[in-house]
Amino acid sequence: MRIVITRTGGFAGIERRAELDTNGRPDATHVQALAHRALAASPAEAAAVRGVPDGFRYEIDVDGRTVHCADPHVSHDQRELIRLVLREGA
Repeated sequence: MRIVITRTGGFAGIERRAELDTNGRPDATHVQALAHRALAASPAEAAAVRGVPDGFRYEIDVDGRTVHCADPHVSHDQRELIRLVLREGA
């Protein structure tokens, strides 16, 4: 499974992008389940996708399926996936 996180916004407005492939990872099952839950938790309201001024906005792409979310309307699973990919992804 290929997971791509793009983070934009924030005070400085700097974009950050990271990609993680779950193939060969010892925790692949956990990461894949987390990714599926993060996609399912996508906010329905436009305000939740816009977020707040100077907050981060995220694009979560999992094998071509993309959702958008923004602080402070990010679910626990989305936040965990975002942190994992931004920390360990390339």
